[in-house]
Amino acid sequence: MPLATWEKTTLVGLIGNPNAGKSSIFNALTGGKAKVANYPGVTVEKMSGRFKIDDVNIEIVDIPGLYTLTAMSRDEEIAAAAIRGDSETERKANVMLIALDATNLERNLFFFSQVIELGIPIIAVLTMSDIMKRKGIEIDLAALKEKLGVPVVPVVSHKGHGIARLKEVLKEVIEKGQEPSHLRFDNIESRYQWAEQVHAETFKENPALKLRARQDQIDKWLTHRVFGLFFFLLVMYAMFQSVYTLAGPIMEKIDEGFGKLGDLVGGALRPIPWLQSLIVDGLIAGIGGVVVFLPQILILFGFVAMLEGSGYLARASFLMDKLLGWCGLNGKAFIPLLSSFACAIPGIMAARIMPDSRSRLATILVAPLMSCSARLPVYILLIGAVIEPKFGPWVAGLTLFGMHALGAIISVPIIWFLNRTVLRGKRLPFLMELPPYQWPKWREVGLAMASRAKVFLQTAGTIIVVMSIIIWGLLYFPRSAEADAMYKQEFAIRFTSQTPPEKLVTAETNFVEAKRLEDSYLGRFGKFIEPAFKPAGFDWRISTAILAAFPAREVLVSSLGIIFDLGREETEESVLLKHKVQAAKWPDGSKLLTTGTSFALMVFFALCCQCGATLAAIKRETNSWKWPIFVFVYMTSLAWIFAVVVNQAIKALGG
Repeated sequence: MPLATWEKTTLVGLIGNPNAGKSSIFNALTGGKAKVANYPGVTVEKMSGRFKIDDVNIEIVDIPGLYTLTAMSRDEEIAAAAIRGDSETERKANVMLIALDATNLERNLFFFSQVIELGIPIIAVLTMSDIMKRKGIEIDLAALKEKLGVPVVPVVSHKGHGIARLKEVLKEVIEKGQEPSHLRFDNIESRYQWAEQVHAETFKENPALKLRARQDQIDKWLTHRVFGLFFFLLVMYAMFQSVYTLAGPIMEKIDEGFGKLGDLVGGALRPIPWLQSLIVDGLIAGIGGVVVFLPQILILFGFVAMLEGSGYLARASFLMDKLLGWCGLNGKAFIPLLSSFACAIPGIMAARIMPDSRSRLATILVAPLMSCSARLPVYILLIGAVIEPKFGPWVAGLTLFGMHALGAIISVPIIWFLNRTVLRGKRLPFLMELPPYQWPKWREVGLAMASRAKVFLQTAGTIIVVMSIIIWGLLYFPRSAEADAMYKQEFAIRFTSQTPPEKLVTAETNFVEAKRLEDSYLGRFGKFIEPAFKPAGFDWRISTAILAAFPAREVLVSSLGIIFDLGREETEESVLLKHKVQAAKWPDGSKLLTTGTSFALMVFFALCCQCGATLAAIKRETNSWKWPIFVFVYMTSLAWIFAVVVNQAIKALGG
C-alpha cells in the first residue's frame, strides 16, 4: 500500500551513527538548503529540508547521530524518540534512510538491528563505498541486501554518485510501501553475532587488514601522549592564528565600511540630530557590531569542518579527553575553548560539536572566561598608560600574557565546581567512532560555514542589534537645547582662555559630548553604582565606560575618550588619551588610575561577561534566558571580587 502522507508531504528521517556520512546525504538530496531549528524545550539541533521527486513532496529531517536507541543522555532521548515515533512534538517518519559507513559496517549494523524492529520502511544508504573501492575491498551488494532485507544503495554523496538511484528507490518505497522485516533479536549478544556474520559474508577482508594496519600506525603517532599532543598543539595554533589574524584585516574593512556608511547617512540626517544618532550610533553601529564577527565565525567553522571531514577531529577529541576529563569537560571542549580566545561567540557556537547537552552547557558556561581579542584594547591602554611607564616593557609584556592566561586558569576550578553543583550529574563515557582519514569534502565545508553564519545572523544578531539600540538610548537621553547651552557656557568660562583658537570648536564639541554622556541615563546610573565599584578603585567615569561597553568590550576605549573630552575617535594607542587617563583624579585630588586600579580594571575585564553579543549567543545556543543571566551574574560577581582583592592588595603594598 502507498504510505500515508501529512499535508501531502512525506516525512523522511535520516539516521545513523555519528560520522557515518548523514550530512553528505542530506546536502546531496536538498542541495544544501537546510532549515535549522531546535527540538522544543532543548538545545538539540534539528536540521530539515524539502525536495521533490517528480510529483512527490518530501521533507527530510537529519536526526542527530546515535550508536544505539538505548539513550544515555537527554539529547539521545530526544533523537531516539524521534526515530521511534513516540515524540510528543515530532511526527513519525514515513520512511527512514539509515546511513551505513562501509568502512565500519559491522559496528553500524548494531544500530540497524534496533531500527529494523520498529517496523518503519527503511532504505540502507551505504556511504564511504568509494574509500572501500580504493582499498581494493569488494562489497557483495546483492548479498548485503538479502541479509538486511531492505534496499541497499551505495552513494558517494559529495560527488553526487548514487543520489539519482537513491531518489528512485525512495519514491518506490513511498508509493508501494515495504514488507515488514522478519529480523528479530533476543539480546545484545545476538545483535553483535548477526552483525559480525553479515560483515563476514558480504565483505572480502584481506586487503582491508593491511590498510587498517596502516591507519593504526598513523593513529599510534597522532594519539601518542607526547608526539600526538605536540601535533595537536601545532594544528590548534594554526587554527587559532587563522581565526585571530586572517579575520583581523577583514574585520577592519567591515568596520571601516560601516563607518563610511554611518558618515554618509549621518550627513543626510544632520538636520534631525536625534534621528541621525539613532540611525548611525544605534542601528548602523549595532548591525556593524554583528557583521564584524562573521569572518571569525566563518574561519572557525571552516577549520572545524575540515578537521572533522579529514577524520582528525575524532583523534584530537580522544587525545584531549584524557587531559580535560578530570574536571568534568568532554574531550571535544578544546575547540570551543581555544577559539574563544579570538572571540567567545564562535567559541560558544562551536560547542554544538559536544556529544550531550550537559557537556555542551558546561563548555558554554566557561567559554566567555577565555580572554577574547575584544579585551585587548583595554589591556593595551592601561598597560601603556600605567604599567609600562612605571615598571618597564618586561613587566608590561608579562602583564599582557597574565591577563590572557587568567581566565583560562580560573576556568578549571570553575568548571570543576559547576559540574558538582549547578550541572550535577554523571559524566557520560567518552564514545567516538574513529573515521577513516580522507580529504575534506569542500562543498560540505562551505555549507557548514554558510549554515553557521546564517544561524548567527538570524538569531544572536537580532538580539545584539536590539541591545545596541537600547544602550544608545540610555547614552543619548535625556538631551535638551537648554542643557547644551549650559554646557557651552561652562566651557566658555572654564576653558576658552586655555584653548588655542584653531582648536576651540573641536574642544567645545568634545566637552559638550562628555557632559551629555555624564548627564545621560547611563551616566547617572554610573554615578549611582560608583559606591559599589569604589573598593576596586573605579569612579563614575570608569563605571559608566564599563556600562557603555556592554554591546562590545572594545567600546570602553572610545567611551573613555568621550568622558575625558577627547571625542569618540580615540584608540588604545592614543598618546593624548593615555595622558588624560594618567592625569585623572578623584574629587579629593588623589590619582584615579593607580597601579592597583589599573590591574583591578584589567582583571575585571578579563573575568566579567561585559559583552551583550556573547550573552545573545548563549541565549541562542541554550534556548533560554536563564543561562545568559547566570553567566552574567556569576562572571560579574567573580570579576568584582577579584578586582577588589587586587586593588586592595596592591594598595596595601604601597602600589
